[in-house]
Amino acid sequence: MTQYKAKASAPLAEPEPRIVSPPDHAISRKDIDKEAVKVLSRLHDAGHVAYLVGGGVRDLYLGKVPKDFDISTDARPGQLRKIFRNSRTIGRRFRLVQVFFPGGKIFEVSTFRCRSEYDINGVESVLPSNNTFGNRADDAFRRDLTINSLFFDILDETIIDYAGGVADLDNRIIRIVGDPDRRITRDPVRMLRAIRHAARSDFTIEDATWQAIIRHRDKLHLCPISRIRDELLKDLRGGAGSHWLRLCLDSSIFYEIFPFYRAVLAENEEKTELLSRIMAVLDRLHAQEEYIPEPVLLGFFLIPWAQMMFPQMQENLKNGDFYRLSLSIRSELDGILNHMNIKRATKEHIASLLSRLNLFALHDKDDKWPKWLAKKSYFKESSLFYMMYREAMGGKDVSSLKLAKPPSKTSGRKRPPRRGSRGSAFARKGQKGGVFGLRK
Repeated sequence: MTQYKAKASAPLAEPEPRIVSPPDHAISRKDIDKEAVKVLSRLHDAGHVAYLVGGGVRDLYLGKVPKDFDISTDARPGQLRKIFRNSRTIGRRFRLVQVFFPGGKIFEVSTFRCRSEYDINGVESVLPSNNTFGNRADDAFRRDLTINSLFFDILDETIIDYAGGVADLDNRIIRIVGDPDRRITRDPVRMLRAIRHAARSDFTIEDATWQAIIRHRDKLHLCPISRIRDELLKDLRGGAGSHWLRLCLDSSIFYEIFPFYRAVLAENEEKTELLSRIMAVLDRLHAQEEYIPEPVLLGFFLIPWAQMMFPQMQENLKNGDFYRLSLSIRSELDGILNHMNIKRATKEHIASLLSRLNLFALHDKDDKWPKWLAKKSYFKESSLFYMMYREAMGGKDVSSLKLAKPPSKTSGRKRPPRRGSRGSAFARKGQKGGVFGLRK
């Protein structure tokens, strides 16, 4: 299959883009969220240029419903705050403005960014702390993938394409913008994003990008563990886990993220097949918009590893045996998940689910459970965890999880913070490190 420290400088000359008028069925102004159109129109009325950008354009072109609508403009953050009173500034390395609307809608508006990392030669292997602004072309070439580097102009309903993203959408190709070796070296997480989008859209990763991923997969260790964890959770919840797993295994990037799984899956087709079926169950549940809590999600993903490491999981355990097994699993989780920055409580939760898996297998009588078991505080979640596993083993589908979502971080927010609030939007003076938090 199938890919020096920069000083603030004036934007580079803008090359001529390709202007594409998409077919009527592909994308038009009426397909965009009306509040997003209000933001764009307000910016135009204030004398600025502004476009719908990134994934929103990509998804609309592919006939999908975008999860969000991001906007890019030549207006600076201070100007944006004056235009939109219902807004706040966020970000440390590069400030964005969030515009709030009733119903919890939030639109992120960013200023065009400089493309210094794309054009400047140098010996540094990671991105410098460069927060300079640029022009439209700079912003396009700074993006990760060609299919995410498109701008949509609501004034004339055209797509502005600098990097060949429209052609790649038409040909169903994933391609990193620019030299893939250089772009991956600057930010290795781009490898994970390329694989994610290939999996979600069933696209092919073009050869130069694919080979660069294989060459540089070990550079993921340069990234902060929190970024890897966040990217992993996106992939497990992305609805295309089966395809994602195949791509990760084919490129061996899977073992860079989960080195403990190498001994489990190496030359063990049964465990590899089980993990594949587990991902298929997750895909089906996410397609039904079922919420799966992080401990259940990670515990389910770890079942093949746990069964290999703890054969007693499949024995008929008694009373204190469950506690001792849970402690053993918890101890091992500290080692294998240390690089993922998983919370202690989450690991304890995972260990509890795994240690009781066979308890539910032994007492499954066509979904009729002993009264003593049904009274347990852990019954609901553990029984659903078992039924997910049963489905992965070829049993009947679990009908619905009905697990409660945690409260939203923005729940109860009446209005954005006052204009004078500095909060976490501004970088601390003297803060060092690469723009993506990469270790130097």
